[in-house]
Amino acid sequence: MQTKGSKKLFDGQSIYVGLDVHSKSWKVAMYGEHYEHKVMSQNPDPDLLARYLKKKFPGGEYHAVYEAGFSGFTSARRLQELGVNCIVIHPADVPTSQKERLQKTDKIDSRKLARALRNKELVGIHIPKKQLEADRSLIRQRFKIVKDIGRNKNRVKSLLYQFGIKIPERFTMAQTRHWSKVYIEWLKQLSIKEETFRQTIDNYIRIVETQRKELLTINRQLKALSQSERYKINYNLLISVPGIGIMTAMTFLTEIGDIRRFKRFDELCSFVGLIPRMYGSGEKMETGKMTKRGRKALKIMLIEASWDAIRLDPVLMAKFNELSKKMQKNKAIIRIARKLLNRIRFVLIHQQRYVTGVIE
Repeated sequence: MQTKGSKKLFDGQSIYVGLDVHSKSWKVAMYGEHYEHKVMSQNPDPDLLARYLKKKFPGGEYHAVYEAGFSGFTSARRLQELGVNCIVIHPADVPTSQKERLQKTDKIDSRKLARALRNKELVGIHIPKKQLEADRSLIRQRFKIVKDIGRNKNRVKSLLYQFGIKIPERFTMAQTRHWSKVYIEWLKQLSIKEETFRQTIDNYIRIVETQRKELLTINRQLKALSQSERYKINYNLLISVPGIGIMTAMTFLTEIGDIRRFKRFDELCSFVGLIPRMYGSGEKMETGKMTKRGRKALKIMLIEASWDAIRLDPVLMAKFNELSKKMQKNKAIIRIARKLLNRIRFVLIHQQRYVTGVIE
């Protein structure tokens, strides 16, 4: 039977919870300041976990963590609503030992997360608002459809080579990538003896044409979203930047969210992925290629926008020419992308339209 003071039995004490989340169950490890309480399995239900914590550790401060993945941020948001301070961590940022890598189990993973959380070794990633995450899903859907269209076009091209059908010279590489009306008509009129091969080509043509229609619908939806109340002002500011169009602007706004959450420019570069790998030991320091971390779609779009920006902004063109004397152009454009990102940051923070640089 509980005593009268049991409601605040853990007052001032912190309870740390490591969650190894799966679609059908969670492995939960619970640690106090100086002890391990238990490791258990439960249904994937934030409410169930919150009730257990409040029952077993009344009056305590509850902290939880799980790795980013398929489950998204729904559980973290719900736990925060229920009074559990929950963060989401990038899987690569979890401190681990060789033994833990060699003997990986759900129990070990959950205990590792709980210990690291207790030791203040974890920094959670940003948890976006639900509306922003929903807007972001539309952008990412477009990115995936564009990739799928490209894959299907390449499959047709491979099939043609496989069956010894040469693509006429009048169809340049650009046309085979973008599939002009003339090129599609040529595919439809190809003289093919094998009926199943003809059916295969026709199926791919139909699939690509369907995907194009869906892409057009999504583009219209994104255009309408750009003029909504929550994006219109920042969108109009962004498209004033040279090289930035509707897709790049909306990708940036939905992936970044509030630009002011990045206190320093280097933090923003790290989020996007425009930072190099570095290795230093003693007096030796090596700088490698760009890190694979970051927002891939946004990084690609910024680099593509930079090629347009150097044509439209004389200052950026002069800087690109200067850098090209020291390094390859594909490396120089990365430096320009960082400068373009810095200009975008200035435009959004100060709410000022972009002013094209002038060389005196």
